[in-house]
Amino acid sequence: MNTEKTIQVLITDDHAVVRNGLSSFLMAYDDLELVGEAKNGEQAVLLCDQIQPDIVLMDLVMPTMDGATAIGLIKQKHPEIQVLALTSYKELKLVQSALKAGAIGYLLKDISAPDLAAAIRSAFVGKPTLAPEAVEALIHASQESDNLLGNDLTEREREVLTLMVEGLNNKQISERLFVSQSTAKSHVSNVLTKLNVNSRTEAVSFALKNKLV
Repeated sequence: MNTEKTIQVLITDDHAVVRNGLSSFLMAYDDLELVGEAKNGEQAVLLCDQIQPDIVLMDLVMPTMDGATAIGLIKQKHPEIQVLALTSYKELKLVQSALKAGAIGYLLKDISAPDLAAAIRSAFVGKPTLAPEAVEALIHASQESDNLLGNDLTEREREVLTLMVEGLNNKQISERLFVSQSTAKSHVSNVLTKLNVNSRTEAVSFALKNKLV
């Protein structure tokens, strides 16, 4: 990918060896320029104020100020600066915290030089890049979250959900359970809320997918 200007990069990592390695990496590419180095998140925030780089390569686990906190502060003050999390860790909480703070990508330090260069160029034009391990962690978390939904349904609400799956409307549910239509409607509303869905169709689909009935 060709760009019209040199992409200015700030490196943030608490290990000097890593910073040196990344510095050497950047020198190998004509369109990438190292404009600063920080050894913790606090320094990174200050340097972004002074230098305003295009891209920040941000380690996450650092003393003084962690990477996620720094990302949030940088994006709050300089939304135009793109931050790529570059870490050795693939734990879900770190992935979520970095992305929630505003990182445009999440990369592991074993990434190849060409792939890292490509990720920097993609970030420069606003395109995200996620390591496969980060994607996997997010998918697993989503699946686990889905499975947790529905676990707090009462016995009566599970009965109602079963009848919804059978295709019964509120009047029919009230007749089957010998309750008023308003009570049946209330149960259906509670089921939709607890399953975090917006319609009976979505509730039925979710129930079947997750074997709630």
